[in-house]
Amino acid sequence: MKPRVLVGCCGWAVKGGKQAYYKSFKTVEIQETFYKLPKLDTVRKWKESAPEDFVFNMKAWQAVTHPPSSPTWRRAGIRVPEDAKEKYGDLKPTKENLEAWSKTVEVAKVIGAVVVVVQTPSSFGYTEKNFENADRFFSEVPREGFEIGWEPRGSWRENPDAVRELCKKHGLIHVTDVFRWRPVHRHKIFYTRLHGIGGGEVNYSYKYTDEDLAKLRQMVVEESEGRDACYVLFNNVSMVDDALRFKKLLEAFI
Repeated sequence: MKPRVLVGCCGWAVKGGKQAYYKSFKTVEIQETFYKLPKLDTVRKWKESAPEDFVFNMKAWQAVTHPPSSPTWRRAGIRVPEDAKEKYGDLKPTKENLEAWSKTVEVAKVIGAVVVVVQTPSSFGYTEKNFENADRFFSEVPREGFEIGWEPRGSWRENPDAVRELCKKHGLIHVTDVFRWRPVHRHKIFYTRLHGIGGGEVNYSYKYTDEDLAKLRQMVVEESEGRDACYVLFNNVSMVDDALRFKKLLEAFI
């Protein structure tokens, strides 16, 4: 049996709001949860307004991945006491990070998330200390009805064995941009986030060509072999148009 392949966007990018989005796609990766966790009542309304077969995924709250010095914290307007700043982010197995994860789990349970994406910044590259923190963090955090996807950035790419070890040990989905890096660990779910081709790790202004999408289709077909589900999430400026084009291309092929 062929796995289900769902295409969508990182965020509610379709003009017209969520109802317009639901008409175009059957999955989304919620971005609001990364910056500042929404109220549970708000999340419950999102869930209730969605079609029954719609699949929610979401980014984990940045409190567990990004230090308070990150500009993404300032964008969210979150203030942290000076004496607590060293206790957040970088997957540190601290009481503060574990509490932040618990709050992320609350949202994930209400929305019925299938995958919660933990995206670590380039500054959290591969070191023995960061490996140890990630190992302890993923050992301690609960996952209630959802899978954890880890998108490591920075020097982890030059250390695939370390990524493979952590993903295998903790049952993580290795989330990548497949144009840059194929997953090094095989999970029952394939999950790719597409940030544009070229540049460094992201090139949000890039618009995918027909040739790019044909190549992507081939990679998705290859990666889907033996898996239960595949998620292809576009995360560039032209994500809606690119995702719709790819969805049409994929439907014609599969």
